[in-house]
Amino acid sequence: MQALSGFASGVLFALGLALGGMTQPGKVIGFLDVAGAWDPTLAFVMAGAVGTFGPLYRLISRYASPRFASAFVVHATWPIDAPLLIGAAVFGVGWGIAGFCPGPGVVSAGTGAPEGVVFVLAMLLGMLAFRGYERLRSAAPAARTVAAE
Repeated sequence: MQALSGFASGVLFALGLALGGMTQPGKVIGFLDVAGAWDPTLAFVMAGAVGTFGPLYRLISRYASPRFASAFVVHATWPIDAPLLIGAAVFGVGWGIAGFCPGPGVVSAGTGAPEGVVFVLAMLLGMLAFRGYERLRSAAPAARTVAAE
């Protein structure tokens, strides 16, 4: 039941993105073009999402546990540090250049749109590159310790 509810939520999210036009990079780029042909569609989509989430969150948070899982997953608050700020900047620049963020990109790729497929492949490549970088970074202190002995 947990997998089915997750799948249904994903389908509903994908439909919302598609109906809101968020799978069209031009809509996002138009929203970011505040000095030119500004398109407020993204603001309305975000307002709809917040307007839906807010009341439902207050309702759902009254329950001790979710319906199809043993506990709610609430991530701890992390400090605002350099990796977070750099990651947010890279995300924002990529979003502005491509007109996609991960959710709409995956939905667009799922429809077979070439720009969506290219975006998702580039995103996966970036994830793999970061994973490799993290492995090298975590192995570097161990290598320095061995060399010092």
